[in-house]
Amino acid sequence: MSSALTDLCRYPIVQAPMAGGASSPQLVAAVCEAGALGFLAAGYKTADGMYEEIKQLRGLTSRPFGVNLFMPQPSHADPASVEVYRHQLAGEADWYDTPLGESDNCSDDGYEAKLAILIDDPVPVVSFTFGCPTRPVLDAFAKAGTFTVVTVTTPEEAQIAQWTGADAVCVQGIEAGGHQGTHRDDPKNDGSGIGLLSLVAQVRETVQLPIIAAGGVMRGSQIAAVLALGADAAQLGTAFLVCPESGANVLHKQAMTNPLFVRTELTRAFSGRPARGLVNRFMREHGPYAPAAYPQVHHITSGLRKAAAKAGDAQGMALWAGQGHRMAREMPAGQLVEVLAAETDAARAALDLRGAGGAV
Repeated sequence: MSSALTDLCRYPIVQAPMAGGASSPQLVAAVCEAGALGFLAAGYKTADGMYEEIKQLRGLTSRPFGVNLFMPQPSHADPASVEVYRHQLAGEADWYDTPLGESDNCSDDGYEAKLAILIDDPVPVVSFTFGCPTRPVLDAFAKAGTFTVVTVTTPEEAQIAQWTGADAVCVQGIEAGGHQGTHRDDPKNDGSGIGLLSLVAQVRETVQLPIIAAGGVMRGSQIAAVLALGADAAQLGTAFLVCPESGANVLHKQAMTNPLFVRTELTRAFSGRPARGLVNRFMREHGPYAPAAYPQVHHITSGLRKAAAKAGDAQGMALWAGQGHRMAREMPAGQLVEVLAAETDAARAALDLRGAGGAV
């Protein structure tokens, strides 16, 4: 690991920020206390809500942690397409007896207010998703002593992050659960993307920044693989989602290993932006017709998703999951960190032995 990341955590393991409640302060604290780097997710929270979670987390651990922010998104959505999709969802609203949300409720996720809080009362790490901040923003964090990470999905995005002044990049492969962190949402490329191993290798040859590798990682052997390719750490989300400290809905946790949910797909059905989740009824019925309209679609379907969860109906929920979801292990977060660290050490030792020509 690079010296900057080494100072942040004992193990090359990062718990992904999972917006929507999974990345609870309790989960992040347990991860940090065990020697990995935990992240709070500020997405979809108010600035005050983010700060309350930071204060709560500081009361649970003194270890370094991170906070993830969503970048404001340009509005390219076709209003007519959004209204057509709203009409298509009318039956869902009737079924769950809840109104659809307002599509014009499209803020910047409180970005500027969150920046102000994090610069005024700095945290150890801040990461960004859905784009790259401006150089003045990254310079302000550097002055405050905050380590900055930009999520990237291509070598070109990694170059932009380096040129702009980020301290590291989180390289997200197509296997990752939840939203793809592309800097530009291209409606023509819903199913395209680069696999993690190939992407890490490409980014390693493109930039000199530390790399955090994310996408479908569930075992220490996979962590060892991305480290061998030049990553400095691996980021895991789905692996931590099923931990008891996770704030994810119990139906979401159970679905990870439920044989009824056999595969994942990228879909716009729930938010209007490509995101990987377990294929369920809602995704099958509405995914093919969902417009490229984030966060408009997110706001329209928000009430439906909450009503489905309340009704105990996983077929109407956004069950975000990476491609390795069937490998999820339900155990306390601290124990999972220790297991992953031990698996990583064993895998790296085996690689070293093979490289030395020894028997295995």
